[in-house]
Amino acid sequence: MEFTTEPFELDTFPEHAAAARKVVDEAGLDVLVGPFGTGAEGEAEQVLAAVTRLLRETLDAGATRISVQVSLLGEEGGTP
Repeated sequence: MEFTTEPFELDTFPEHAAAARKVVDEAGLDVLVGPFGTGAEGEAEQVLAAVTRLLRETLDAGATRISVQVSLLGEEGGTP
């Protein structure tokens, strides 16, 4: 999955971004932080549970928009 939370804040690390990162870390997903979003990989059930929790917890922490993209990858990281 790849996700972005908003609003963007350049001077601080917003609470909603910290909440999102905590969710994916606690889910045991492999995380890659990029300039425009955060990627996280894991087993399907693990990712789906993390998406649900991520949506709830980042909204509770002040996010006004959350963009999520979920992709199914084949065994070697490509499309199935």
